[in-house]
Amino acid sequence: MPAKKRSHSHGGGALLAIAVFKFVKGAVLLALALGALSFLHKDVASEVEHWIDQLRIDPDNQFIGALLSKLQLLHSKELKELSALGAGYAALFLTEGTGLLFRKRWAEWLTIVATSSLMPIEVYELFKKFTAVRLVALLINAVVVLYLIYVVRQKENAGLR
Repeated sequence: MPAKKRSHSHGGGALLAIAVFKFVKGAVLLALALGALSFLHKDVASEVEHWIDQLRIDPDNQFIGALLSKLQLLHSKELKELSALGAGYAALFLTEGTGLLFRKRWAEWLTIVATSSLMPIEVYELFKKFTAVRLVALLINAVVVLYLIYVVRQKENAGLR
């Protein structure tokens, strides 16, 4: 019985923070995936231009112009693909978050494997175009992976399975 209590005390606060982080990422991706579906069979750029006008954002802003140019290239097929990809990642993040919340060992391993498997892509993107946001995302993911490896090893050394 004491071994069970110790398993719940290993990294409780940090695991909770990682779980919440995964839940937030999953919820945002799910919202974006569902939002993408709402644009099916519509002119996405025109819809966004309407929102920009309603929010009184300068349409001549270079970032807004670049966004609108990219949105004009989106068609129903791409929206469906983006929505499916976003929903898939949302499911992964929500699964990780749920498992970590309940301190399941499989969730720790899933998070280690899933997060570390995407890090080479993050490194590639960082070298392709360096931004502070990309660097911070890579560093956060590296800290999460290293911490979870530490937690798993601590549990193994303590004989907790």
